[in-house]
Amino acid sequence: MGTVRKARLTSGRIASEVVARAQANHRRIGRAFFGRSPDVVARQLLGKVLRHKYKGEWLSGRIVEVEAYLGLNDPASHTFIGQTERNRVLFGPPGLAYVYLIYGMYYCLNVSCMPAGEPGGVLFRAIEPLEGVKTMARLRGLPETSGASRISGGPGRLCQALGITRLLHNEVDVTREGSILRIVDDGYRVTSIDVTPRIGIQKAADLPLRFLIGSDRRVRNGPTRAQRTRVT
Repeated sequence: MGTVRKARLTSGRIASEVVARAQANHRRIGRAFFGRSPDVVARQLLGKVLRHKYKGEWLSGRIVEVEAYLGLNDPASHTFIGQTERNRVLFGPPGLAYVYLIYGMYYCLNVSCMPAGEPGGVLFRAIEPLEGVKTMARLRGLPETSGASRISGGPGRLCQALGITRLLHNEVDVTREGSILRIVDDGYRVTSIDVTPRIGIQKAADLPLRFLIGSDRRVRNGPTRAQRTRVT
């Protein structure tokens, strides 16, 4: 066996062992975590890992940017108008995926928060790819060497990279054992959080409900550093 082939096999085996160890350390997040105010849940989702089993392969990324939507008291929330067939997932129970389409072409992924009957949710805006990066880049139509912001730096990009659609994933319970879509804690700890107004909306646009891992350079097109509030 040639030296190059041996090196490739060794590299592949080491990579597989690293992934296996990481997966063994994953702790599934239960429903109680999501049964709280969206702004609290949003902060604590930073650093967690969002995983989707796509055609037998786990695709995942570390959550680095989210936005909170506060329900009936938030004009920017889909639930501000009350419960409808479209938004009923956000009325609970907590821990359900809410997927909607924007501009007729991009999906956005949210998770329901608050106790059942009380609407609220968190929008996933960006993740840093971890598992299945090559597949994620392919789903985005990008070279394998593309950076995190191009692959999954934005809610539409994130869903495309993970293969998430409304048809297949709306109402999926992310807290259920064996779910194809889940959020896990791998022990990573966030040391600082940047807080800014939400972006891409017109109503209640001044509320500081966008949360990012501190000084995260992967996120683009948001408020400048001068507009951010650091929370440690």
